[in-house]
Amino acid sequence: MLLRDRMEKMINELLDGRILLDEAVTEFEKVYIQMALARHSDHLSKTAVALGIHRNTLSKRIACYKESAKPARRKANSHGKRISATKD
Repeated sequence: MLLRDRMEKMINELLDGRILLDEAVTEFEKVYIQMALARHSDHLSKTAVALGIHRNTLSKRIACYKESAKPARRKANSHGKRISATKD
């Protein structure tokens, strides 16, 4: 099966699941980078070369993914009660 055919099938599944474009692109990039890192034994420079991006760009994206994976913390008001979820 050609790459385009496989992608069209996957895109139809995403559309049926009402996945927004931004979410799909972000998740694709994250998985693509994770798999490239695994293939290159987590060696940033080799992975960056394989992806065609600068090592610093790769490092920043990895840091961003790690930051977004952290759970939101709740802040307390002056009475010690939790009021809302925030990301630090």
